[in-house]
Amino acid sequence: MNPQSTLPPTPAALPPKTGDPNAAGGRGSKDPRSEVRLFAGLGHVALAVWAVIVIVPIIWTFLAAFKNTSEIFSSPWTLPAELRWENFGRAWTKAHIGRYFLNSVIVVSCSTFLTMLLGSMAAYVLARYKFWGNRAVYFLFVSGLAFPVFLALVPLFFVVKNLGLLDTHTGVVLVYSAYSLPFTVFFLAAFFKTLPSSVAEAGMIDGCGHTRLFFQVMMPMAKPGLISVAIFNIIGQWAQYQLPLVLLSNAKDKWVLTQGIADISVNAGYEADWSGLFAALTIAILPMIIVYAVFQRQIQAGLTSGAVK
Repeated sequence: MNPQSTLPPTPAALPPKTGDPNAAGGRGSKDPRSEVRLFAGLGHVALAVWAVIVIVPIIWTFLAAFKNTSEIFSSPWTLPAELRWENFGRAWTKAHIGRYFLNSVIVVSCSTFLTMLLGSMAAYVLARYKFWGNRAVYFLFVSGLAFPVFLALVPLFFVVKNLGLLDTHTGVVLVYSAYSLPFTVFFLAAFFKTLPSSVAEAGMIDGCGHTRLFFQVMMPMAKPGLISVAIFNIIGQWAQYQLPLVLLSNAKDKWVLTQGIADISVNAGYEADWSGLFAALTIAILPMIIVYAVFQRQIQAGLTSGAVK
């Protein structure tokens, strides 16, 4: 008998263990944390690219607002030789941006107030009260999110005209509110569902009616969601161009800011006031940036509070 046949096999001759992460071809060789870091890095790269795409045109617009026309075309990526504040004065007075700015403030303020009042009441009823047709009414509101604005421009023009509201701010306010209601109801209905029912029951026991319960108890509790939706509605309505172009085409003194900016670029043909145009764009962009910067914490709280409750 050969004595070497009784010796145990050497470690090199042993087959690799199935669960050994260091074995060749083992499934445990990849570290999950490395995959997380990889996707996190790709996400940061995508966010950085998106930030550059958004921020660079805004900064370029702000810089062009202080240049003259020759500087805009000859050296578009350099700093202005001097700060020409007269561009803003010319846009405000000569191009009537001041009047259009005031019109936009009036229209957006009234339409946002009407949208939040009607949308919050509708969303509260649909979220907290059970009745026949509840889901049908809710889905009817939500279906408005999938309806493109430009498809209804022609019939909308004749409806507003037949109501005698064409070329009036009242007509624009009503149309803005109608188009903003689907998103408002969709967002706030989900938010009202997260509010505790015990508070509403306590209010009813204390003698609150349905109206008082909504305005004095439930609305203050839904303040973060209301602020978030209001900011989104303000930004969307402030930048609206198609609807006022159709509804205010023959009333130049009632134009909103987007119409006034478009008029600057086409008013003088090839002799357009480009520096005044960029100054007007700056006047239109800055208020929305300030509004979002001031209320960004409330917006984030409104978007995340429903998931935390």
